[in-house]
Amino acid sequence: MKRSIAQIALVVDDYDKAIDFYVGDLGFTLVEDTQLTATKRWVLVEPVGGTGCRLLLAKAANKEQQERVGNQTGGRVFLFMHTDDFYRDYQTFRSKGVVFVREPSVEPYGTVAVFKDLYGNLWDLIGPNDKE
Repeated sequence: MKRSIAQIALVVDDYDKAIDFYVGDLGFTLVEDTQLTATKRWVLVEPVGGTGCRLLLAKAANKEQQERVGNQTGGRVFLFMHTDDFYRDYQTFRSKGVVFVREPSVEPYGTVAVFKDLYGNLWDLIGPNDKE
């Protein structure tokens, strides 16, 4: 038996603003943007070179969902992005205005820093330690 997580829904307030951030600022690839109804789109993004889980950018459709935008995990780190070159991506993200709330630190599992997406969701950026 083989299973995998194909995508994770990320509740957003606007499709195009979310695409601009994930594609423009984080360098993701827009995999699909299909209009489903007058107000609903199927929008998938993934990190460049990604072969795993994608993000489904899901526009909040009601008040309850709108209240969850930016706080899907109660303030904990929500998503973990691994990179082959931590400082390349750290510097690129900072140059694009991505806000880091925890500066880089070397941990047993790699070099890590925490940043916020445009909604305030927390992400770990994780790369290999220099000695690896």
